[in-house]
Amino acid sequence: MPFLSFCNEQCITVKQNECMKNHTSFKIGGECDYFVVPKNTEQLKAVIQKANEQGIPYFILGKGSNLLVSDGGIEGVVISLCSLDGITVNGNEITASAGVSVALLCTTALEHGLSGLEFAYGIPGSVGGGLYMNAGAYGGEFSDTVIKAEYLTKDGQIKEIGVNDMALGYRTSVFKTNGSVILSVTFKLKEGEKTEIKAKMDDFLNRRKTKQPLEYPSAGSTFKRPTGYFAGALIEQNNLKGASVGGAMVSEKHAGFVINYNNATANDVKDLIAKIQKTIKENNGVELEPEVIFVGRK
Repeated sequence: MPFLSFCNEQCITVKQNECMKNHTSFKIGGECDYFVVPKNTEQLKAVIQKANEQGIPYFILGKGSNLLVSDGGIEGVVISLCSLDGITVNGNEITASAGVSVALLCTTALEHGLSGLEFAYGIPGSVGGGLYMNAGAYGGEFSDTVIKAEYLTKDGQIKEIGVNDMALGYRTSVFKTNGSVILSVTFKLKEGEKTEIKAKMDDFLNRRKTKQPLEYPSAGSTFKRPTGYFAGALIEQNNLKGASVGGAMVSEKHAGFVINYNNATANDVKDLIAKIQKTIKENNGVELEPEVIFVGRK
């Protein structure tokens, strides 16, 4: 049975030729062949199994906040986890499905007087994406509070993994290499005063609004932090603030961000990133590694 017919028969939400710029914070990207939104884990398993049977590549999408999708779009199936959005609180532990926004995770912790996730308030991604790249800000990382996760293996088994086996490092995890799909994440937090928790959350959010170009589409910090340096400072020192290629520009507010300021293409962004890397390498001898993940047709 063709993939589209299979999804329709199983009542799985599916669209053809969906434009990916509608699903990424960069607002950039061509069309994918199929865009699928499973309602639950069983539908997710069925979609992946069908794609594997038919040799159709698939890509797992969270909130698209750290992606640059190519102008040629994505071949095969994009599977959005946005409907996997359950969240439960048990004592000082919160278990959130992969599609839950980091913002909702943080406000849920606040509502229950649980501290430890304040640093994450304002991170624009999903819980699954946050664990996938061990997201962090203001001195905190997911690895500080995560204790376990549930995931789907490539062959369709649901398993649990403890934090010590996740290989969590700076913007990386075991999930980047093992082909598994994160289903849910459990965090262990500490009891705290709601007023203090909210004050910290508000402080971190205000810092973001003041220092980051949130008024423009972007994928957050463009580069990983190079050892011994700060990417934004290096870029600013080399007078690259405001530098542009096509519709992509180095933010004049924060040099660590490449922004889509005027209908940028993915190639505009890639060329600007390459220009920045070349300049910093030549002038400072430092290799800047993108934090943004490039996906899609070449």
